[in-house]
Amino acid sequence: MDVNAQTVTLTGRVAIVTGAGQGVGQGIAERLAQLGAHVVVAARRAETGEPVAAGIRAAGGSAECIVTDVTTRDSIAACVDATVAAHGRLDVMVHNAFAGGKASRLEDTPPDAWFQMSYTSVWASFWCAQLAHPHLRASDQGRLVLVTSPSGVEGSANIPLYSPAKAAQRAIAKSLAREWGPDGITVNCIAPVAETPALAGAFAQVPTLRAAIEARTPLGRIGDPTTDIGGVVAFLAGHDAGYVTGQTIVCDGGSFLGL
Repeated sequence: MDVNAQTVTLTGRVAIVTGAGQGVGQGIAERLAQLGAHVVVAARRAETGEPVAAGIRAAGGSAECIVTDVTTRDSIAACVDATVAAHGRLDVMVHNAFAGGKASRLEDTPPDAWFQMSYTSVWASFWCAQLAHPHLRASDQGRLVLVTSPSGVEGSANIPLYSPAKAAQRAIAKSLAREWGPDGITVNCIAPVAETPALAGAFAQVPTLRAAIEARTPLGRIGDPTTDIGGVVAFLAGHDAGYVTGQTIVCDGGSFLGL
């Protein structure tokens, strides 16, 4: 038996990945496409989304970019409708897009910081779920995956509103897992720590941060968006995860061990 053989296949499946123009979303889109899914790169800007879709196609995968602003329900609806119109189905909805999360003390945090975070995480999770549901129900393996954060589990001393926004996504997933179980749809979260442009910016501001994260991580490194994070989403999107629902999988190399 070849232990390196790929057992996960997503051939024939159609997936939407929001925020796929860079970082974790890009990695997820790439991995789903590598395993045979047609991937819709739902990015806020074509300038970032189109190159990701083109890169997937150049590597032999199937992908397209649909410009999507997850802060508006109509934009998400247009993405879902266009996907189903073009491909006749939607099997996997991955909501990854997020904006906000700048460090500040609670008493110094302006109200619009909460609005930005809640719209891209909480509201967008609600809209993605609601709009995708009828199509996921029609699929033989409907999957919803929400990208949360370890901060949604353990809290954050530096970004007090980021943690409740991300924790809300976990609550949505648990509730929908119960509601949608009879429909055969699984609903899960992942909480990643990965090499992203946002993290690179944090490293630039705090030169000691990378070493600190790696030192507290048992595996001694920061995750790769495609292989480490995308691989977990691919598992959740596939047949082998058909009995996994309502869970948060923390993909952080063991940095957080509280679950």
